Amino acid sequence: MNQSDLPTVFFTFPTTTEVLQQASKKFDVISTELDLTPKEILLNLESRPANAIVVGSKQKCDADFIKQLPSQVQIIATSSVGFEHIDVEAAKKRRLQASNTPDVLTDCTADLTLLLLLGASRRAREYVHVIEKGWTKPMAQNELLGVKLSGRTLGILGMGRIGQAVAQRARAFGLKILYHNRKRLSTELENGATYFKTFEEMLPHCDIVSLHAPATNETKNIINEKTLQIMKAQSILVNVARGSLVDETALLKALDSGKIFAAGLDVFQNEPSPNNQLVTHERVFPTPHMASATIETRTDMGLRALENVERVLMGQAPRDPLWT
Repeated sequence: MNQSDLPTVFFTFPTTTEVLQQASKKFDVISTELDLTPKEILLNLESRPANAIVVGSKQKCDADFIKQLPSQVQIIATSSVGFEHIDVEAAKKRRLQASNTPDVLTDCTADLTLLLLLGASRRAREYVHVIEKGWTKPMAQNELLGVKLSGRTLGILGMGRIGQAVAQRARAFGLKILYHNRKRLSTELENGATYFKTFEEMLPHCDIVSLHAPATNETKNIINEKTLQIMKAQSILVNVARGSLVDETALLKALDSGKIFAAGLDVFQNEPSPNNQLVTHERVFPTPHMASATIETRTDMGLRALENVERVLMGQAPRDPLWT
């Protein structure tokens, strides 16, 4: 079969070499070296039609964009777990399939959560600054002291796949696990973790709070002036979920006052131009939304998106449908 006889898949953002190689075995592939805007995607589709488009979390597929897609586009496959950038109702109304890539990010995101926790608790950012400035003098025994993790209590908001993977890793550091979730887990999945019916009830018991909930109206600014006051003095906040979960002004105030010892943050409200006061704060250990950023995970994400595309173009439902 000639390449021109194959269905066409349009990657609207740069992906890994392996993903493109695997895609080219089954599809006519359109790829790019830049993250295309919705307008650029539509312009490209005018000159080179496609049967499927693969997008990333940066590309907003709103109702207007979906309405303008050519009729031959059968699926929008996002190479991400989050899908708030896709208007799922608009896709459903048009009977346009939409999918995401759950599961494949779990381990990588849990690993970064522990990196952020360790970096925040041990003041890693400040240590790096000392080294970068030449060190020059021995550190005193009471200088730049972090906090020990073992024996402390970690409270997890959102005990799904990622939350459970974080709990598994945290137990190796001697942390006691608490959690709040929409539904209580089975005893087997809890693995000794203690369930709280509300987030607010859990907070006073936590030395560390780690956020793993989706961005919804209910979770918007769930970390705010009120909940920060409920948290223990000198506690640590970690967020690898979504920036919208944290009121950043309130967090800055809590960091400046010493109410919060430190924060490890991978996500922010205004990406990719976050609050400069927050990301440069000496007690914030930040990363630029990189929880899934390993070769293996980004490849797995692309391949999972391709699996969803292939199923739809074969007349089947996607493995990971966003609507049914």
